[in-house]
Amino acid sequence: MNFYNQSLFPKQDILSLNSSGTMLDWDESTVLGVKITLAILLSLLTLATLLSNIFVIITIYMTRKLHTPANYLIGSLAFTDLLVSILVMPISIVYTVNHSWTFGQIICDIWLSSDITCCTASILHLCVIALDRYWAITDALEYSKHRTAGRAAAMISVVWVISICISIPPLFWRQVKAQEELTDCSVNTDQLFYTIYSTCGAFYIPTVLLIILYGRIYIAARSRILKPPSIYGKRFTTAQLVTGATGSSFCSVNVNSHVGHPHTGGTPVCINHINIKLTDSVLERKRLSVARERKATKTLGIILGAFIVCWLPFFVVSLVLPICQDGCWFHPLLFDFFTWLGYFNSLINPVIYTAFNEDFKQAFQKLIRLKKLS
Repeated sequence: MNFYNQSLFPKQDILSLNSSGTMLDWDESTVLGVKITLAILLSLLTLATLLSNIFVIITIYMTRKLHTPANYLIGSLAFTDLLVSILVMPISIVYTVNHSWTFGQIICDIWLSSDITCCTASILHLCVIALDRYWAITDALEYSKHRTAGRAAAMISVVWVISICISIPPLFWRQVKAQEELTDCSVNTDQLFYTIYSTCGAFYIPTVLLIILYGRIYIAARSRILKPPSIYGKRFTTAQLVTGATGSSFCSVNVNSHVGHPHTGGTPVCINHINIKLTDSVLERKRLSVARERKATKTLGIILGAFIVCWLPFFVVSLVLPICQDGCWFHPLLFDFFTWLGYFNSLINPVIYTAFNEDFKQAFQKLIRLKKLS
């Protein structure tokens, strides 16, 4: 995103500035070499973001097992991060390397709107994914009735509406300078109200919500994990599995026992001595459920941690500098680094899901094997 004002620190020739703001004595070949290296690194980052999100989308589309509302949210996140790699990052490479805007007013408006909208949508997707996870783990029975593709689509629509509402306002006051020569493309942070509104809406409020949701998810998941699974569920209150040497006989049990008389009415009556072999499916399902809870909670925690590491520096600087005005100075190269660190989050999201989500990992590996065979 670009929430900073160029008047605070001009982009021109920032590769030739040292930490004190004075000019470095670099010849043209050195500057050119630095620019080429930087362009290659940023291009590789953009390409990796593009391919990783495409793989996640294709994996969900081609794997029937992943056609669930929760995974539709993940697929929408991947699509949003894909838009960041297509609409935002390529132009940002040129702008970061050249330190001057050369694409004109219209492209600037489109790029700024795409930047703010897509990055905000990517952040808000993490909120709806955490919210979906929170409802699923705290109110599983009731929420399962309403956890549909339509509900996922509604949540995604809300994300995009909020993102667009955050990105639209700068378009109105930028038109005032449309006739002036454009050498930079950024949001005018003289509008302090918009800076507070946009940074809170795009980061600070979602971050607080994510931390609260993850805290509650962690507590709920931990209580499930620590709760010992019982071998006797409702299905086993009127029957016992009596294991013998040659198998298992299914026997009915007289359940007329009363409190205080534990030894009465407990005589098993075997039906036709039918030998059957049954596994404890209840216990096994309980163990699998606990394992899934642990993995899902761990994955969400890693995503939350990566999100905060990637975006916190950028939004702190974006909020502090406009408030501080002339009393603060910040190295522009460091701000470019924070901006790209935020973009890097669009690469981390699909990598985390592929690496830590077992369903995605298996589906992804299957697609790779099919591609090699073909």
